[in-house]
Amino acid sequence: MPRFCANLSFLFDDVDFPERFARAARAGFTGVEYMFPYAWSPDELARLLRENGLVQVLHNLPPGDWAAGERGIACLPGREAEFRAGVERGIEYARALGCAQLNCLAGLAPAGVPEAELHATLAANLRHAARRLAAHGIRLLIEPINSRVDMPGFFLDTPRKALALIESLGEENLWLQYDVYHAQIMEGDLARTLERALARIAHVQIADNPGRHEPGSGEINFPYLFGLLDRLGYPGWVGCEYRPRAGSEAGLGWLAGWR
Repeated sequence: MPRFCANLSFLFDDVDFPERFARAARAGFTGVEYMFPYAWSPDELARLLRENGLVQVLHNLPPGDWAAGERGIACLPGREAEFRAGVERGIEYARALGCAQLNCLAGLAPAGVPEAELHATLAANLRHAARRLAAHGIRLLIEPINSRVDMPGFFLDTPRKALALIESLGEENLWLQYDVYHAQIMEGDLARTLERALARIAHVQIADNPGRHEPGSGEINFPYLFGLLDRLGYPGWVGCEYRPRAGSEAGLGWLAGWR
C-alpha cells in the first residue's frame, strides 16, 4: 500500500504554516513535504515534526527569488555560485530535519540564451549537487514541471527529458521526482513510464488533471496507478501536492481505501 505524505504548501492552507503539522497528523498522515523550509528556523521545524510524530519526506533546494517569479536557478548561467550556496543551505536544513531527499528546480529558460548553454549549466550544477548531497546520505531529485499550464518556459518540462539527463550524467545520486499531474499534461502514458523508469524514481507526487485538485476530481485513474505502484514494489512516498476543492479534510475521502 502506498505511503502518502501531506504537502503542507498545498494542504491545510487555511491556517498558518506551523499549524499545518498538527492538522496533517490529525488527518492520519505520518510524513510531510513542502516546497521550502527557509523562512523558518531548522530548530522550529524539527520541533514541529517531533511533537507531531511526522517524518520530513522532502523539500526543495532554494529556488532563487520566488516572489519575483524565479522558479529555480539550476539552469541559469552566471548563477552557479548562488546555486552552490543554496546546496549547502539545503543540506543544513535536510540534516536538521532528518530529510533524506532534496528536489532541485531547474528554472525558467531566459530569453536569448542558447538551449545548449542552459543544458550545460544545469548538468554541471546537478553533478555538483548530486555529489555534495551524496556525502551526507541525501538523494538529489529533479522534477519535470509542465510548461503548458503551470510554469510556461520551465526548462525541464517532461519526464523524458529528465530521464535522458539522468542517464547522460551517470550520477548514482541523481533521481527523478515523478509528479503525475505534470506528466499527464505533457506526456501522459503514466503507467508505462512508471514501469519503465521505476528504478530511477525516488518520489511520486499526485494531483488530478485538470485543475490540480484531489484524486478522483479529474481524468487520471488513481486507483489503477496506486495498485500499479504496489505491484511494482515502489518503496517510496507519494506526496499529496494538490489544491483541495472544498477544504483539506473534506477532500480526503479518496484516501479512505488506501490507509
